[in-house]
Amino acid sequence: MKKLLYPIVIGLLAVVLTACGSNDEADKKSGGKETKTTEEQQNKKDEKETAKATEEQQKKMEEMQKELDKQKVDEKKTVAIVNDEKISGAEYNTVLSTTQMQMQQFGQDPTSKEGAKQIKKQTIDSLVGQTLLLQAADKKGYTASKAEIEKQLAQIKDQYGNEEKFKEAMKKAGLNSKMLNAQIAENIPYTKYVEKEIKVDEPTDKEIEKSYDQYAKQAKASGQKVQKLEEMKPQIKEQLKQQKKQEMLVKRVEELKKNAKVDIKI
Repeated sequence: MKKLLYPIVIGLLAVVLTACGSNDEADKKSGGKETKTTEEQQNKKDEKETAKATEEQQKKMEEMQKELDKQKVDEKKTVAIVNDEKISGAEYNTVLSTTQMQMQQFGQDPTSKEGAKQIKKQTIDSLVGQTLLLQAADKKGYTASKAEIEKQLAQIKDQYGNEEKFKEAMKKAGLNSKMLNAQIAENIPYTKYVEKEIKVDEPTDKEIEKSYDQYAKQAKASGQKVQKLEEMKPQIKEQLKQQKKQEMLVKRVEELKKNAKVDIKI
């Protein structure tokens, strides 16, 4: 922004100085030149500082990414076998990247020894859990029709506005059409299974009030405006419902593990 703003400011200043006029024109021109020179110097200084800061930030990000990439495995390697179903290194690396990102968002260092250990466990646990749930969905007969896949694909595309943005997002995610369709085809039966088989009780008023009190306390502490309970109630209710469902999913995975053969290869 500074590259664009400073020339505009200088130009406007020159117009103002000219419009003012004076009996001592020489002095005013001299003052204008000094002001212009000072601003130009400040502009150059700011540009250098911004460029340096950007360069340092970019360097840190590149170094961090190199460390994160070291945690990846060979895409063709089998990282685990769940009931005779193999989980590939490519699948592992995809979930790994998401786990690394989540850890960073929580202000933790995914490149530390403890962080790397935690990420590996979470990634494997997540993959094993997903595989067990998908296998359970398959046993229950949940499937994805061609129409359902096409409908969900269209909904995903709509989120990006146009085809070009969608293709760009696909490229960044390392996906192609075949891979995306396969993921959608897996996601639909999984979603049906969770909706039909994982039942949770509706959050009680007491649970909602308790969650609201925690929110209000945090909001006040950070100087934020506290919304009324009635305004927050639908949002809190849905959050609690999703939290309960997640807890039930964890329990279901543990139950499925008891009768499953899980062989971790890394």
